[in-house]
Amino acid sequence: MLQSLLNAWRLPDLRKKLLFTAMIIAIYRLGAYVPVPGVSVESIKEMFNTGGVFDFYNLFAGGGLERVAIFAMGIMPYITASIIMQLLTMVIPRLEALMKEGESGQKKVNQYTRYFTVVLALVEAIGFVFLFRSYGAFPAEAPLTPLRFFLIVLTLTVGTALVMWLGELITQRGIGNGISLMIFTSIVSRLPSGIQKLFTLNPGYWILMGIISLVVVAAIIYVTEGQRRIPVQYAKRVVGRKVYGGQSTYLPLRINMAGVIPVIFASSVMLFPVTLAQMTPWAWAKKLSETIGPSSWWYLMVEVILIVLFTYFYTAVQFNPIDQADNLKKYGGFVPGIRPGRPTAAYLDRVLTRITFPGALFLAAIVLLPTALIRGINIPFYFGGTSLLIVIGVALDTMKQMESQLLMRHYEGFLK
Repeated sequence: MLQSLLNAWRLPDLRKKLLFTAMIIAIYRLGAYVPVPGVSVESIKEMFNTGGVFDFYNLFAGGGLERVAIFAMGIMPYITASIIMQLLTMVIPRLEALMKEGESGQKKVNQYTRYFTVVLALVEAIGFVFLFRSYGAFPAEAPLTPLRFFLIVLTLTVGTALVMWLGELITQRGIGNGISLMIFTSIVSRLPSGIQKLFTLNPGYWILMGIISLVVVAAIIYVTEGQRRIPVQYAKRVVGRKVYGGQSTYLPLRINMAGVIPVIFASSVMLFPVTLAQMTPWAWAKKLSETIGPSSWWYLMVEVILIVLFTYFYTAVQFNPIDQADNLKKYGGFVPGIRPGRPTAAYLDRVLTRITFPGALFLAAIVLLPTALIRGINIPFYFGGTSLLIVIGVALDTMKQMESQLLMRHYEGFLK
């Protein structure tokens, strides 16, 4: 592992990508500490450390919400906008046609997603200002004037747009997926305070949590790396005097092909309406948000259902059995015992459906199990299965991307 890191550092282009990624992450963390002007941070402290929706939102914002920083809303509006746009491409023919146009169409859809992100950020920023006012964040000596209201909303909205841009810069010029790394950084930044709170408890809890964490981490890595290998045989082709093909290989189908995206999507979908309900002045809406907050079983049940649905949805987006079967047929490949073409597509679809279901249930179980155990032993911080899945999944994906860069240059990778 250490030698692989040294090899990565010796490559000039990879070193530049690593330094660029580190610089962008440092800017992102700095923005989580720069306060929005005109808000009394001390007045809103009672919103947090209750296990409610704002603790969960604060976790994904890297603590920026409790500080009312310029990056207080983090990347969550962008994720919500991405989910809605992906769902709209399935029901709006125009968007579906754009997605099929290739790179140019994808760029237009991404542009629409950015516009929609700004709209959602604007709505959330307005809601947060009214919520802060209900907690007394604007005292009599510094009241909420129209100018101050405009300044705070503008700062929060622009902050979200800037985070979105920083994430895209990492994806284009750095290492790993920028948006995922932003969430990874936010969660990891909250880990030291969570460990500090853990050490205030009985030492027996330290051992218990250490064992649980190791088992969960090992299970996540095992399932994430698990795959079903479909044997593929290529027929021999004679071109002139040369014979091509005839070799045997396999088509790897991962059990968890969607990665951590379903967990991020499900968390965002659950968090957005609950957050807006908390911002409204109506008592029934606040009561509803407390009933289905992150600490409630209703929230966990709906999140499990969404995780399963998003796992199938994102797997279908990533892997198209018909296209895969056509490519195999085009290059003379076939699955032994299965006719090429449509029968191969049906076979791949059937296998993928079967292995995706246990993968989706595993994601849901990891989200539920640590949360139930943490609640059972009453640990006063929220770092449950969702956070573990995101942290480990993003770390594995980033390491694989670095490994592919090293293997291209004839170095051994991280994962042996």
